[in-house]
Amino acid sequence: MNQAVQIFSRVPGFTKIMALPRPVQLGIAAAMIALVAVAAMWARKPDYGVLFSNLDDRDGGAIVSALGQLNIPYQFSDNGTAILVPTAQVPEARMQLASQGLPKAGNVGFELLDQSRFGASQFTEQVTYQRALEGELANSIQALHSVQEARVHLAIPRETLFVRDRQEPTASVLLSLYPGRNLGEDQVSAITWLVSSSVPNLNAQNVSVVDQNGRLLTMPVGEGGVNSQQQNMVNDIEHRSVQRILTLLNPILGAGNVRAQVSADMDFAKREETSEIYRPNQRPGEAAVRSEQSSTSINNNSLPAEGVPGALSNQPPVDPVAPIVNPVANAAEGTATEAAAPQDQQQNALRNLNEQAREVSATGNARRDVTTNYEVDRTISHIKGPNGQLKRLSVAVVVNYRHEQGELVALDDSELENIRELVKQAVGFSVERGDSISVVNSRFSDLPDTSVPFWKNNDYLELGMSLIKYLLLAILFFVFWRIVINPIIQGFIQASAQADARRAEQDQELERQQQAQDRASEINRYEDNLSTARSMAEQDPRAVAMVLRSWMTKENKDEKRG
Repeated sequence: MNQAVQIFSRVPGFTKIMALPRPVQLGIAAAMIALVAVAAMWARKPDYGVLFSNLDDRDGGAIVSALGQLNIPYQFSDNGTAILVPTAQVPEARMQLASQGLPKAGNVGFELLDQSRFGASQFTEQVTYQRALEGELANSIQALHSVQEARVHLAIPRETLFVRDRQEPTASVLLSLYPGRNLGEDQVSAITWLVSSSVPNLNAQNVSVVDQNGRLLTMPVGEGGVNSQQQNMVNDIEHRSVQRILTLLNPILGAGNVRAQVSADMDFAKREETSEIYRPNQRPGEAAVRSEQSSTSINNNSLPAEGVPGALSNQPPVDPVAPIVNPVANAAEGTATEAAAPQDQQQNALRNLNEQAREVSATGNARRDVTTNYEVDRTISHIKGPNGQLKRLSVAVVVNYRHEQGELVALDDSELENIRELVKQAVGFSVERGDSISVVNSRFSDLPDTSVPFWKNNDYLELGMSLIKYLLLAILFFVFWRIVINPIIQGFIQASAQADARRAEQDQELERQQQAQDRASEINRYEDNLSTARSMAEQDPRAVAMVLRSWMTKENKDEKRG
């Protein structure tokens, strides 16, 4: 106990505490014990890990309420954007919260269809499907690196059987971008096509994209209007044509001696043409045969038909006429002569038929029928014009005078004609399109004078201004260092030196006090020993005499050995 008191007596202020009343000492001891207990509990406090971060207020409140019901301790991060729980309970907490559908996130998708109710109306189902589609599109857009949050609004009209009453659906997209990030035209076009491809009958031109600052990222295109993509195409054609001209003429005329401008007239109308052409009839040997039908019939050694062919063989014979010479008889004779003439003709015809019949009876019958159908020559063509066709190209080139012996001399007509031909070949001149090229030889008035001294040259002036700016910044930093930073550092150094000196003085003072206490303790111990020896000599003088005798004997032996 005395050793503990001696140890604690060396602690600064312990003597003052011991001088206090007993109840105050007990209170100070209790406070120290409580402080040690709190420190021990804090040392045993578990480490906290991130459960969820970047939550909105609705999800954050639901998660905190669920953690309270699960008896899981939680904390908030310093900036309040994350919920912390003990590291050992993070996986379990996430699984339990996921079973309750937390966090729900800002946008809900097709999981809304899992909560369908029995007896819901068609309008409710349509609204639920539309909400789910909007949430899925918003989640897809948020996958872009520059997009922090997205909201999609769809306006889908009701379907109708009447074509005139049908309306096209439209969509609006609100984007919240990360600080310092922007979306390019290609990314905006990708978002519009993503939305239009996900909704039936939705045209990409009916999709509007707006950022958090209220800027419209999709430019509206009216009838005959030109959007930014088409304008970029025109600018690209003009820029490439100018670069071709300069690349071709600069090595010949020198850099800075050629100025060129190109104006391109583009046609962005969409055209589709379907034509069907029939060519004139072709000769049988050249035309394509579609179908051919042939029929042949031959009869050999067949008996010919008997009898006289014709209707005369079926008529009765005429009445005989007597040769009486009188008018009536003459009239009858004329009538008989007229009747005999067709009879002779009939006999000749019969004779010919008999001859033909004899020939056929010798050779047989032959018959051949041929039917040929030729294909109709037809051409069907469907032509879809390109989106963006160059209609006309206008080129203007100005060439500076040539330097000869320190003077400016105009170019010859032949040289200008050669330059004009080179420009035509460079830009792809076409007479059918109606392109125009104008090459003018004129003296430039804005060329820099090479005799300007360096202190008037803009490049050197800009370099000098940059050096002066950096020099002023260095001077300001040096002044700020000497006036503000250096005194603060010197103050800290002096304060540290003074603190070290005071600490050294306190150590020296403590060492002197310790030495004084050691000397006082040695004096007290000597006096204690002396008083103890006196009391022993008074109580037992014989024992003291024997001790002194033994000391003296030991000293004599040591002297003899020495």
